[in-house]
Amino acid sequence: MKNLDKDIFELIEKEEERQIKGIELIASENYVSQNVLDATGSILTNKYAEGYPSKRYYGGCEIVDQIEQLAIERLKLLFNAEYANVQPHSGSQANSAVYLACLKPGDKILGFDLSHGGHLTHGSPVNFSGQLYNAFFYGVSKDSGLIDYKTMREIALKEKPKMLICGASAYSRDWDYSFFREVADEIGAILLADISHPSGLIAKGLLKDPLQLCDIVTTTTHKTLRGPRGGVIMMGKDFDNPWGYKNKKGDKKRMSTILNSAVFPGSQGGPLEHVIAAKAVAFGEALQDNFFEYMLRVKQNAHCLSEGLSSLGYDIVSDGTDNHCLLIDLRSKNITGKDAELALGQADITVNKNMVPFDSQSPFITSGIRIGSAAITTRGITINDINLIVEYIDEAIYLYKNKKNTHSLSKKVNKTMSEFPIFKY
Repeated sequence: MKNLDKDIFELIEKEEERQIKGIELIASENYVSQNVLDATGSILTNKYAEGYPSKRYYGGCEIVDQIEQLAIERLKLLFNAEYANVQPHSGSQANSAVYLACLKPGDKILGFDLSHGGHLTHGSPVNFSGQLYNAFFYGVSKDSGLIDYKTMREIALKEKPKMLICGASAYSRDWDYSFFREVADEIGAILLADISHPSGLIAKGLLKDPLQLCDIVTTTTHKTLRGPRGGVIMMGKDFDNPWGYKNKKGDKKRMSTILNSAVFPGSQGGPLEHVIAAKAVAFGEALQDNFFEYMLRVKQNAHCLSEGLSSLGYDIVSDGTDNHCLLIDLRSKNITGKDAELALGQADITVNKNMVPFDSQSPFITSGIRIGSAAITTRGITINDINLIVEYIDEAIYLYKNKKNTHSLSKKVNKTMSEFPIFKY
């Protein structure tokens, strides 16, 4: 049937070609296995299943109940979590459900500044989180590029937010969750960790684990977890809600009950069971021993990218990386993030422009780019190949700044990537 829609499927083939020919360095992206692709495009897309396993509002859910329960159990095992909800359609939806469960409109939240590496859903004024809630922000130190924990605590003690948010999209260092836990306890705040970027590394023990220290943890499933596009909510331990909400029997509602209600019916209708099946596949893959080796290579490749670019005079925010991504301040190279993204794109190297701490440019221009190592590592790139990628990045920016054609460089990029399958590890 797909051949009947020539326009769409020709475009899909072109996108496949683009992904295969180029160097994918967007930190938010990865390549999924064929099994994940097959589940995402499966007949499960036909099934409507409002509710939760064994508590649906539609008939015919016996099989999708088993699939969703498998996804839940695998995710709990992967992160040693007592509670998991696999229905959020995205990381943003996961965060919105947590806010709905824990906050009232106008409540104060304290999140990581977007321009310093935070996410839109951590209180940005252009996002629901900044429009519905009274958002305050902490950031990084101007000198070190590291989280300014002292100032964060001072803001928290002064404003006493109802929710404290840690975890970020463009911060390349590990987090001191124990410090956030102390501050949250001091002010009586719910502590949310959004680990959307480093979740795969956390799952395999290569970064600190927030599950046992933070009240609630959210993550996307399509970055280092290498699954379909989606989100999840977890808790290391379930607990009685701190607001005294009770059920019909007069017992305090468990936080799991409140979170489930905030996802459905609070903020979503029918879950995407084909995507949930693909999540289950990805969680199963992440539970395998070879996923640890993959994550280790991801971390090593990111470190080598940072070292290589730094040796060529690129300013790496926070002077390196502990995870899969790094943020590059391009002001010393006299090029904006927007122009660097364009320059690299012309050479078939995909990155995204990104704000850097204390940026002087607008979010549409930016002074930096963010790059990540997860996708190239999936293709089989190792530390032995990183220097060549670093050279390509530097050459693309040089050619663009000097108004020279990048065609020959893109041909070199395409030839290099032709040696790597789209999914090796």
